[in-house]
Amino acid sequence: MATLLHIDSSVFPTDASASRAVTDAFRRTWEEQHPEGTVIHRDLATNPVPHITAHAHTAGFSDPATHSPEQAAAFAERVKLIEELESADAVLIGAPMYNLTIPSTLKAWLDNVVLMGRTAGETQSVKGTPITVVASRGGSYAPGTPREGYEYVQNYLSAILTDFLGADVEFIVPELTMAPVNPEMAQLVPLFEASRERALDKAATKAKQLAQRLAA
Repeated sequence: MATLLHIDSSVFPTDASASRAVTDAFRRTWEEQHPEGTVIHRDLATNPVPHITAHAHTAGFSDPATHSPEQAAAFAERVKLIEELESADAVLIGAPMYNLTIPSTLKAWLDNVVLMGRTAGETQSVKGTPITVVASRGGSYAPGTPREGYEYVQNYLSAILTDFLGADVEFIVPELTMAPVNPEMAQLVPLFEASRERALDKAATKAKQLAQRLAA
């Protein structure tokens, strides 16, 4: 049975969050296609992981036999998150853009699971794992747009997930999500609606493909 690790980081509930709406569509399709599989849902907004500390950081670069009690406790929390990631056959991440980048809660999770010599570096214990990232944003930062240079979500996550962890990463990008609530963006509502439908369709298609492949 395949395991999906589903991570959400939006501070809003599903009915008010573009990223959660798409990750929910992905997960529902996954469960329909692979009902005997396992889904681990980690909601970083309601249950944030600890931000990296000096004890947790230094413990990752030293022999466990030499760890102080504080280092051992902090490192044990990191290991739980790492093992959870390593146990996943596929990963789904909701990564809304807040102030041009990812939520601090998602950054905290990444700081914990990126460990040189295990998940990152020459070993890359999650190498090849399919990771689908739903990178929603209120405007558009696509190539050719005025804010192209401010795109720090896909660029950053590509570097971390692909280059550091060696994962097989695919992005789903629902954009212009502020159009329905911002009068100045009213003319962009049709583009937002089209983007949302593409994202929902892509999420369902990707989930179906992964579930069928991993269940085979």
